[in-house]
Amino acid sequence: MHLTGVLNAAVKPLLPLRVRRGVRARSAPAGEVSGIDDFPDWAGWIERDRRLWKAVRKQAGNGPAVLLGTSMGGFSPATIVESLLGVCLTLRGASVRFLLCDKLLPACLQTHDMPPDPGVLARYELANVLCDGCYSRGSELYATHGLPVWRYGEFVSQDERSAARRLASSIPYEDIPTYRWRGLAVGEHALAGSLRFYARGLLAGAAGAETTLRRFLEASLLASTAMVNLLDRERVERACFHHGIYVPQGLIAEACRQAAVPMVTWNVAYRKGSFLFSHDDTYHHTMLTEPLAAWEDMDWGPAQEKQIMDYLASRQTGTRDWIWFHENPIEDVGHIARELGLDLDKPVVGLLTNVFWDAQLHYRANAFKDMLDWVLETIRYFARRPDLQLLIRIHPAEVRGTIPSRQPLLSEIRKLFPELPPNVFVIPPESNSSTYAAMEICDAVLIYGTKTGVELSSRGIPVIVAGEAWVRGKGITRDASSPEEYFRILDGLPLGYRLDEATVRRARMYAYHFFFRRMIPLPFVRHAEGKSVPFTIEIDGLRDLLPGEHEGLDVICDGILNGSAFVFPAERFAA
Repeated sequence: MHLTGVLNAAVKPLLPLRVRRGVRARSAPAGEVSGIDDFPDWAGWIERDRRLWKAVRKQAGNGPAVLLGTSMGGFSPATIVESLLGVCLTLRGASVRFLLCDKLLPACLQTHDMPPDPGVLARYELANVLCDGCYSRGSELYATHGLPVWRYGEFVSQDERSAARRLASSIPYEDIPTYRWRGLAVGEHALAGSLRFYARGLLAGAAGAETTLRRFLEASLLASTAMVNLLDRERVERACFHHGIYVPQGLIAEACRQAAVPMVTWNVAYRKGSFLFSHDDTYHHTMLTEPLAAWEDMDWGPAQEKQIMDYLASRQTGTRDWIWFHENPIEDVGHIARELGLDLDKPVVGLLTNVFWDAQLHYRANAFKDMLDWVLETIRYFARRPDLQLLIRIHPAEVRGTIPSRQPLLSEIRKLFPELPPNVFVIPPESNSSTYAAMEICDAVLIYGTKTGVELSSRGIPVIVAGEAWVRGKGITRDASSPEEYFRILDGLPLGYRLDEATVRRARMYAYHFFFRRMIPLPFVRHAEGKSVPFTIEIDGLRDLLPGEHEGLDVICDGILNGSAFVFPAERFAA
């Protein structure tokens, strides 16, 4: 599963939280003009270091112009982090501007804070249901900084608003997902936003799907118009914002790329207190295209290997992560096999799914049109291979994530296979069986987009990739780019062996890079127990955020301002 579905968990849907028996991180209740008592106390910290703040703001006036495109003021993960970045970048000489949606968009990512009622979007009622509380929350927080705040409505004329509505209502429905406006992929982000709204992998069968998609397209057009006009009229030399997909952040990214404005996207990472930052695109893409040289030559020894293996072991219970899905997972392989009816004397091949609706973007390397197509075709294949058993583990986030799926994968499988082939077994999403224990009994594991491939290959388990998983192309897995290639790989099963020592070492190096170097630590950002926000910032004043105080913070700010790599040198600190 992508971070989107988990942390929106996304945050991942992008919230750092305990998914099971934990505190859900929330934004302001829909329609409520909330105070900001749970937000960081920037007013108090600025007052404590008033002379410093006054001096750096004056100096930063002529510094590099940085746009922080928060947009959704009520989406507290983004608002908190970007309020932090605004202060830290100002302390480093940047001229910072925030961007908020001022109730302009008829649909957006923030709709996860309301029931999935397509009628609200159809009747253009989002402003009344959600936007008041969302906009006021962000406005109140950013007012404490004293830094400029731009608003979407300032950059979209009434004629442009009317044009966006007309265009969104007139484009043939089937053409919307691929529609481009002035070269910007507005249709792709409208579709991704609609799928996320319904928590479905396909719009077919969703009530009011066409109207919802048209509202997200209209919102995409308005966000694009605002960004194109903003970048044309204002000085923006760099931009940074959450995620880089969906509506509206995906359109901010599209406009910045077109205008050749260097941009950075960020997301809450898996490890507690850590964050992912990427240049020029969403991490969904950059983790696939990152050069191998970024990690192949790093310092590597017993200390680093112990650090990563200890961490990977902790992931079975999630004690060192922002989120986890099982507090007491069942790790008894015999119990799991008996419960399912598996024959442990016969080869087992594992299959790990993603959350179907999560981060539905275009990926060139996919062997299949989508995850469902891959799953169904794989079941068909194994129905012809009675010598093998297929063990499908449906992602727990389907039922335990921040946004439970409304198009369960097992229901989709049952439409084609009312009765599964006798050699195909399913661990449903609600099962407390350990995914890791189940995959340990497998000859090989098939994945589409899950990051679990990084972990399994580090344990020596052969992994076959059919989708956009980040472990693809790293010299660790067997990667398929077409159905024909995928089935040729499956024809070679069972493998009958574990990965060789050199490949396991390479897998562990990449896992270390992924979990400890790309996930940049900010130790002063802590999980917020019992609050309406996902995390808190624990500092005594602005001086705690100056250059040299936190290496992770310096890596992030240097990356935004100077374009350096977002890689934390964790290997230097391995004990």
